[in-house]
Amino acid sequence: MFFRSHVGLLTLAAVFSLLANVAIAQPDVPPFYQAVMQMKPDGKLGQVIKQEKIKTPIKGAQAWRIAYISSDLTGKKTISTGLVVAPVGQNPAGGRPVISWSHGTTGNAQSCGPSQVQNPAKDLNEYFLVGGNSWTDYGLPNVQKFIDEGYVVVGTDYQGLGGGGRHQYAVSNTNGRDAINIIRAVGTMKETGAGKKAVIYGWSQGGGSTIGAAGQPEYIAQTGTAFDGIDIVGFVAMAPNDLAMYQPEKLDQASGTKMINDFATAWSGNVFDFAHFSQNMQGTQAAYPDKLKLSDIFTDEGAKALDDIYLNKCVHVAVDTINYTYGNSYKSLVRPQINNGLAWAQAIIDGAVNVKVKPAAPVLVIWGNKDTAMPPVMGDYYRKKVCAIGGNVARIQLPGDQTHFSTPGAAIPFYMPWIKDRLAGKPASDGCAAENVM
Repeated sequence: MFFRSHVGLLTLAAVFSLLANVAIAQPDVPPFYQAVMQMKPDGKLGQVIKQEKIKTPIKGAQAWRIAYISSDLTGKKTISTGLVVAPVGQNPAGGRPVISWSHGTTGNAQSCGPSQVQNPAKDLNEYFLVGGNSWTDYGLPNVQKFIDEGYVVVGTDYQGLGGGGRHQYAVSNTNGRDAINIIRAVGTMKETGAGKKAVIYGWSQGGGSTIGAAGQPEYIAQTGTAFDGIDIVGFVAMAPNDLAMYQPEKLDQASGTKMINDFATAWSGNVFDFAHFSQNMQGTQAAYPDKLKLSDIFTDEGAKALDDIYLNKCVHVAVDTINYTYGNSYKSLVRPQINNGLAWAQAIIDGAVNVKVKPAAPVLVIWGNKDTAMPPVMGDYYRKKVCAIGGNVARIQLPGDQTHFSTPGAAIPFYMPWIKDRLAGKPASDGCAAENVM
């Protein structure tokens, strides 16, 4: 028995040692991204530093992968990658309107950028839906109709998803800047005919990115970029995440710790939600590496395991790994008492949507009544807070029973005319006057 026990312990130790060594290696990415990850983020905001023409099944369109200069919420320059799809033919006088897509959760690893899929320049393709044909969500919702209207469509991957550095997952102010700067980037690509006028639309994480961008009018208006003077005339946020709702009235050590505990409890009801919560913590730590440690919130084992998982795997595979490895005990990875709660709470608030700034343009929030992945209360909170300071935020409940994952498709008939009106210069009606149920 003594011999067997020690052999078992030695074998287990060897397995953990092997896993530790394997986890150091990060996933391979295609050659385009390998080259980009060796570059430095030197240049103006929106400057294209690499581009590659790719095929697209969209009729009357041409497409590219690009890498461009962006910055995070602290102002640190970053490299983001993404997609560009533009109509073919003669460019119109004054330029084509730009539609900037902010995607939902794909993961935190370098290999999780949607533009890395083999044939990415097509309509939105969702992992969970029948017809999904990939390990991830990818594509650009409604892209064919936008191209038919003569618009240029772009989609950021966000920083850290193919451009090097760690992804600041669900840090809405950073993700929103990536969606803004890809508008500047496509404006420098003369072959696209892109002009100054634009709309940002997004879903889930990208819904947070969209309203995060809306709350940064000064960033949008700044000069000295690669393409000054962009005019973002509207923002469409489908099932947005808004972590600002967790902030207390008064922030101190006790309330900050309670905020993080409440956040962890709310997002640990199942392993899928827990993965999103722990990815969010890793993304927040990536934004403030000198102030925060994952081990403040997670046990030493949990911090190491989760960091290794998210640096190597995208979201759906990461969920499978957590489920396989920990089963129903995944909550044990969270410390009974978290440390450094005030710093964590402040970091989340700084990265979340700014509900104290009037949006740069009208906002349309769209939601489904069966959405359990991104509670609709987040969009409701955002609308009430921003309407109170003079913003124009309309909120539409979709008809029928719509889940988180059916929302992007069901929303098209409602956001398409709204976007066309904004681009045509028509004033938006007062979205704060009443909420609509379709």
